[in-house]
Amino acid sequence: MLHRSILVLVCALAAGPVAAQAPTDTVAPTPAAPPAPPTPTAAPAAAPAVKLSGYLQARETWQQDVGLTGSINRARLAAAGTVAPAVTYRLQGEFRTGSVGPGRASVSLQDAFIRYARDRWALQVGQFKTPFAREFVTSLADLETADRATVVDSLAPKRDIGLMGEYTVARAVSVYAGAFNGEGQNVSANRDSTALGVARVVVHPIPRVALGANVARYFGDSTRYGADAGYEDERIAVRGEYLAQSRDATSADDDRGWLLLGAVAVEPEVQLVAKYETFERPGVSDQQKNRAWTVGANLYPFGRTTRLVLEYVSRRIGDPGVRRGQVLTQAQVKF
Repeated sequence: MLHRSILVLVCALAAGPVAAQAPTDTVAPTPAAPPAPPTPTAAPAAAPAVKLSGYLQARETWQQDVGLTGSINRARLAAAGTVAPAVTYRLQGEFRTGSVGPGRASVSLQDAFIRYARDRWALQVGQFKTPFAREFVTSLADLETADRATVVDSLAPKRDIGLMGEYTVARAVSVYAGAFNGEGQNVSANRDSTALGVARVVVHPIPRVALGANVARYFGDSTRYGADAGYEDERIAVRGEYLAQSRDATSADDDRGWLLLGAVAVEPEVQLVAKYETFERPGVSDQQKNRAWTVGANLYPFGRTTRLVLEYVSRRIGDPGVRRGQVLTQAQVKF
């Protein structure tokens, strides 16, 4: 009996730990999910970039029978930018001094236009240069001489308000055509209800050679026309241009004139220039005849952003007329 009691006690003690290790029906808790990362805040859209540019020209001239005169010839500031993939704009103002035109110093709007361009064609609306005369469509800041020829200043329609289309064929032919108020810049009303139509074609038959032709029709008034040819490379520039005007109300000879320019860079910082120009209005008076020689040099001491112009202009007005000389110096900066 004693041996049996000891055996039963040993079995009971052995069964206790086994029962303690048996699995139970209790389900283990599910681990908590990690917190979601914070949603990034979208950055505000960047405003379209605005590019500022312009140029300043300070001039001193000495003229026979007049003496020495200082002036700010040009002071222009422009803002341009892109507002959509094919839409750009340009605003340009000029700060005028009392020596440029009549009146006191003022600010004048030069360019204010919107341009839409796709592949080979473009459409432009607002106030801008009419596409007439090679020397006129070139900025004075980039022209080889300090001033444009008299025939260009007299016959080019200048800036106006209107609409212009442009089409380019394989970079060899460019066509420009536009309709304008015909009242000039900063005149928002077409007072006589007539329009100005202007067209220009430029052809590049071979590299570095450009041939141009243009016509401007003041409907009910007159027609202006002209042609130009030029060659330009890194050192040499040669250009000629002819312009004329025919008036509807008279059978007199056309107003007409031409220019011939040559320039050569003898050093990267030194360019020598010579130009001859003539303009006459035989239907008005022989005393309107204007002929001039210009010889000079362009100096670029700090690259193309700075320029010093030294010129001598010999001009004869009238027939036979009186010849007068002028010495001109001009400092220019572009930015």
